[in-house]
Amino acid sequence: MGEKIMKKKLALLLAGLLVISFVGCGTPKDDPTQKDTNSTEMSETGEDSQNQPTESQKPETENSEDKQVDLSLKDVFAEHGMKVGTCLSPQMIGNAQMSKIILGQFNSVTMENAMKPDAILNQSKSVQEGNLVVEFKQDLVKMLNWAKENNLGVRGHTIVWHSQTPDWIFHEDFDMSKPLVSREVMLDRLDHYMKQVFEKLEEGGYSELVYAYDVANECWMEDGSMRQNNWKATIGDDYLWHAFNLANKYAPEHIDLYYNDYNEQFKEETFVEFVKTLVDENGNYLIDGIGLQAHLYTQDSLEEYFEAVDLLATTGLKLELTELDVSLGAWQNTLAATDDNLKAQGRFYYDLINGLFERVDAGKVKMDALTFWGFADGLSWRSDASPLLYNKIYAPKYSYYGAMQIKDKAGFDD
Repeated sequence: MGEKIMKKKLALLLAGLLVISFVGCGTPKDDPTQKDTNSTEMSETGEDSQNQPTESQKPETENSEDKQVDLSLKDVFAEHGMKVGTCLSPQMIGNAQMSKIILGQFNSVTMENAMKPDAILNQSKSVQEGNLVVEFKQDLVKMLNWAKENNLGVRGHTIVWHSQTPDWIFHEDFDMSKPLVSREVMLDRLDHYMKQVFEKLEEGGYSELVYAYDVANECWMEDGSMRQNNWKATIGDDYLWHAFNLANKYAPEHIDLYYNDYNEQFKEETFVEFVKTLVDENGNYLIDGIGLQAHLYTQDSLEEYFEAVDLLATTGLKLELTELDVSLGAWQNTLAATDDNLKAQGRFYYDLINGLFERVDAGKVKMDALTFWGFADGLSWRSDASPLLYNKIYAPKYSYYGAMQIKDKAGFDD
């Protein structure tokens, strides 16, 4: 335990030395595992629609034997009562090769950006109405329709967040030249916002697709303090309780309500104490689950990661890995995609998912879904560290077979 505390302190020190700006999910400014996403050319998964890999590109070094298997990821995860998902962008559903992989391997999707606050809150209509107005844009409707047509489950992501949330929602008359609104006004705006999110899903015929929703995202720091943001500045320290109370009021029963965060292996004790506060007047949980982003590295300690998972499981809430990717190497020391490093990645994926399956099957962890943050390295926001299951020409890697639990193809030497 002393060694783990020292590692946490080191992580905090390093986080303080490196401030990183971001756009995408799971890429907070002060998270040492995240990337610089100042470039407007890259989407959340690192996808550049102007520079897609072609068949003429050579794959990274890895096993070149026939990689066809009879089962898919969704078959393997279904054996343990779980969905398996990926993030989704409009470009993916418009690309035959990408959509074929998604539909063949996954049965759940998380919208990459299209359900985030800045994508669904309309400023001009909010000014006209005098309160926040939620609008589902064409790209989101297109993707929700695609998910519906193909019987894919959907994870909603996200409602209350410090990032990709327009600052104007916190100001008087939605005018940033004016002061922040009062607690009462912001609570009313939050009420309207939350209500409309679930109303829009119902009106569009999408509500039944959604099995989980990240009500709040990345609100706690590694030192156990709350993140400073405008939700906290306007409403107060209890803004998260109000968010979950309102979500519990408006969300249909079948949609599980999640708190989602990164660096969960350094925040697990904070989360355990936090969820104890998310109860109603009768002591019943207003929250259904904790989302673990799982942006990991091949040199991370799986023993320590599972210690965090096991502690979080003691809350009795569901757990989901919501944005899983495993970069080669370690933070600040990513490695090249050599055959040996890709084999290590395959073994890491195998051991991680095997450990989760063992816990689920034994009833120690309630986990009904796992989501990879993308599927191919060329589309990833961490593409330089080759973190996913397929390479840049969409050939499966050792990591794919690790996730599939096919040990003899996952990089384990005889």
